[in-house]
Amino acid sequence: MLAAVAAIVVVGLFGYVYKSVKPPPPKICGSPGGPPVTSPRIKLHDGRQLAYRERGVARERAKYKVVLVHGFDSSKDFYVPLSQEVMEELGVYVLAFDRPGYGESDPNPKRSVKSEAFDVQELADRLGLGSKFYLMGVSLGTHVVWSCMKYIPHRLSGVTLVVPVINFWWPSFPPDLAREVYKNQLKRDQWKLWIAHHIPGLVYWWMTQKFFPYSSIMQRHPILLNERDFATIQTMSKVPNPDEHKIRQQGDYESLHRDIKVHFGNWEFDPMELNNPFPNNNEGSVSLWQGHNDKLVPFELQRYVAKKLPWIKYHEVANGGHLMVHEARLCEAMFRELLLGEEPSF
Repeated sequence: MLAAVAAIVVVGLFGYVYKSVKPPPPKICGSPGGPPVTSPRIKLHDGRQLAYRERGVARERAKYKVVLVHGFDSSKDFYVPLSQEVMEELGVYVLAFDRPGYGESDPNPKRSVKSEAFDVQELADRLGLGSKFYLMGVSLGTHVVWSCMKYIPHRLSGVTLVVPVINFWWPSFPPDLAREVYKNQLKRDQWKLWIAHHIPGLVYWWMTQKFFPYSSIMQRHPILLNERDFATIQTMSKVPNPDEHKIRQQGDYESLHRDIKVHFGNWEFDPMELNNPFPNNNEGSVSLWQGHNDKLVPFELQRYVAKKLPWIKYHEVANGGHLMVHEARLCEAMFRELLLGEEPSF
């Protein structure tokens, strides 16, 4: 009898553990029972669909073409406070897309830092952006930008990284510095990042368990925002975003959780060992924007990255937070520097 009871308990525990760590299948857009497809999409070579959104002047008459990469828990529809008048003045066409698993883009179960660079290249080719294009990425989405600088630098006319999220395990970081900054994170985030890097198979469990706080950004912890960020959120709240509900519509795992696993996992390369994609200054440049008061991305490590890569134009905004790209004045300054080489004043 005791043996039978023990066996039942073991089987029950196994079933509970299996259910806790195994994510549900995604609800793929356009599939039976899945969300409808409402955005234009292109078909990639592996059969996946990538959804996109166009802003600015018409592609055919644009002087500059920019591919814009969204961050964590976001989509191609994220708030870009660049007026149509400014885009007309600049002659810029802006192409944003849903990264795999977000919005209306198919998930990629083989997604990696490297694979996302070739998604960008294929998107640009399918839409006829030409041999070169400009690239701007935000927050966690900047692993795509680093990847493009590694694998397709010959396709880039200029690059901007906005508040790029750091991976604490990049090999070039001094261990003492990385450890010190890592320990300044909230405990819930230390655990999240450690699991994503060392035991990625448990990310789904950690992000869905109810026993411990699991992620400050997902639980909207106020410590992540400074006064300037709060003001930006107030401004953004006045701008309708009717498609916001689509961000995670295919499931949290293929959008949010896989994003965490990719960004904080083992990269195929060390960003701080990259060569300058524009060795001749007149060919283009790379800019990095960091807020000194960014509560999500520590400036100490960002400064180290800029020191290791002296060809990066590093801009640290004294009281800037994590939402700088959503501030109209700074957003315009970022685009003007990227496209025209104008020195920003802030």
